[in-house]
Amino acid sequence: MPEKKQKKQPGKRILIVEDEHPLAHALELKFNHEGFDTVVATNGRQALEELQKENIHAVILDLIMPEMDGFSFLDQLDGIKKTTKVIVVSNLGQKEDEERVMAHKNVAAYFVKSNTPITDIVEKVKSILS
Repeated sequence: MPEKKQKKQPGKRILIVEDEHPLAHALELKFNHEGFDTVVATNGRQALEELQKENIHAVILDLIMPEMDGFSFLDQLDGIKKTTKVIVVSNLGQKEDEERVMAHKNVAAYFVKSNTPITDIVEKVKSILS
């Protein structure tokens, strides 16, 4: 029986910014399976470097990370005038955190990790990039 071909997302590159390695790996596998190219960074500083050197179409961003957290990353992103869309996936479920994040122009969605299946994140990225 022929293998089912996955639908390729031509040239669509996703930057996954997550310091929890099992979750970063799971996101990477799911996005790759859906035909996206992925790059993984474990903190905001690495993510900014990747954004400067790679053509990134969307960012999956955790908020609590070492070196540079997601809040600082978003502040820096505002300053470099990139239009890359950001989907925040965090354990922070407080309304104040969500409001603070959604105030940034590049943020397209906010998900609480414990309440969100990876497939929902992938579907959100697909809808943003289509």
